[in-house]
Amino acid sequence: MQRKSSFDSAHIMYRSEELVSAASNRYRITVQVANRAKRRRYEELENFDDPTMKPVIRAIIEMSDELTQPEIIGD
Repeated sequence: MQRKSSFDSAHIMYRSEELVSAASNRYRITVQVANRAKRRRYEELENFDDPTMKPVIRAIIEMSDELTQPEIIGD
């Protein structure tokens, strides 16, 4: 039985490429995505928002949104 995912893998790949190309250091951005995903995984234990979306994918989407829409970053 296969679950229907709520995201497009091509779109996720585009966003991750956008994120890596905007970064000055590929290793550093990869570690930042991993750390955010790790934090999100522990937050999801408390808040069960969307169990179908993996924390790494959510971190990529959030970080690419922060790059393209700087107004969503809080001061």
